Amino acid sequence: MQLPPPIKSFLKQYDLRGTTVIPFNTNAGYGTGSSFKTIKQLCPDSNILEGFSTKGGIEKEGVYFVMEGEKQKQAQTEIKNWLKKIGIAFE
Repeated sequence: MQLPPPIKSFLKQYDLRGTTVIPFNTNAGYGTGSSFKTIKQLCPDSNILEGFSTKGGIEKEGVYFVMEGEKQKQAQTEIKNWLKKIGIAFE
């Protein structure tokens, strides 16, 4: 639900002013929480593109990561569509 400490440290340590930042998230059913908002706060002078989030498992049910079969195909399609939407070429 929060940006992981190593990512926070990285964003605080490096000056990303004028760069494009593309946030993405995998989670176990809780979503992005405040992660994308925190990225915007830590990179105020960066171009922050629309982020992407996908659920890899359902932690509440003891399923910590499942990205295979139909779920894998669905995630691949969603990622391709997101990349096209934000203007990143995808072959």
